[in-house]
Amino acid sequence: MRAMRGKTLIVTGASSGIGEELAVVLAARGANVVLAARNAEALERVKARCTQAGGAALAVPTDVGDPEACRVLVERAVEAFGGVDVLVNNAGVTMHSRLEDVKDLGLFERLMRINYLGAVYCTYHALPHVKARKGLIVAVSSLTGKTGVPTRTGYAASKHAMQGFFDSLRIELLGTGTDVLVVSPGFVATHIRDAALGPDGTPVRESRRDESQRTMDVGTCVAIILRAMERREREVVMTASAKVAQVLKLVMPGLVDRLAARAVREKD
Repeated sequence: MRAMRGKTLIVTGASSGIGEELAVVLAARGANVVLAARNAEALERVKARCTQAGGAALAVPTDVGDPEACRVLVERAVEAFGGVDVLVNNAGVTMHSRLEDVKDLGLFERLMRINYLGAVYCTYHALPHVKARKGLIVAVSSLTGKTGVPTRTGYAASKHAMQGFFDSLRIELLGTGTDVLVVSPGFVATHIRDAALGPDGTPVRESRRDESQRTMDVGTCVAIILRAMERREREVVMTASAKVAQVLKLVMPGLVDRLAARAVREKD
C-alpha cells in the first residue's frame, strides 16, 4: 500500500469499469488520482467515490482522441499535484462485426484514434513528467492485442498497435528508471461490450455474449493490475489459457485460429 501513497496517477477511461475501480482503489491507498473520460457527469461521480475512499481526486473531462485535450489533461495534473508518477492508458472502445458486414469504414478510424492514438497522445505529453519521477507508463491492452479474434478486426488491430508502440517505448526508456507495463485482460465484467460499435459504426447497446460465463470480475482484474504496477512488471497476460495460447501460437498457429473462432461462436 505504501507504494502508491502520495503518488500522482492519471487514469484515462476512468468513468466506468476497470478505470473507475482502479482509481477508487488507488485513492484508498493514498494516491492523488486524475480522472479522464468524456462523460463529465460520470467523472464527478467517480471523483466523489475517490474522495470518500480517502484520496485526492481531480476530474478532467477528456477526449483522448484529441491530442490537445491530452496535453491539457497532463497540464491540469501537473498544476494540481506538481507532477505525474504514473499514467494509466485505459480508455478504449471495442467493436462487433465481421469485416464483410461493415457499412461504415469510419469505425476503424475511431477505434484506432481512441485505443491507439489516444494512448500515444497521452503518453507523449506525460512522458517528460513521468521520466522526471522515474515513474511508470501503463497500457491496458487486451488479449486481442496478442491474437486475432473474428468480429473484432479493428479492435484487435488497435490493440496490436498498442503492443508494438509500448514494447518499443520500453526499449527507448532502458536505463532511465522509467518502466512500461502492458496489461492484457480477457473478458472482464464491464460495460465495454454494451458500447461495442456495430457494422454501421453505432453502439450495439447490448453485449453479444453471455456475460455470466468465463468473465473475470472487475475487482480481480484491478488487483492483478495493481500488483503488476507495484512490482514494476513489464507485461501481464491475465488468464492461464491465454498464456498457453501464446506458446501454441508459435508452434501450432492454425490450432489457435480454430480455437479463437470456436470461442467466438460459443460466446456470440
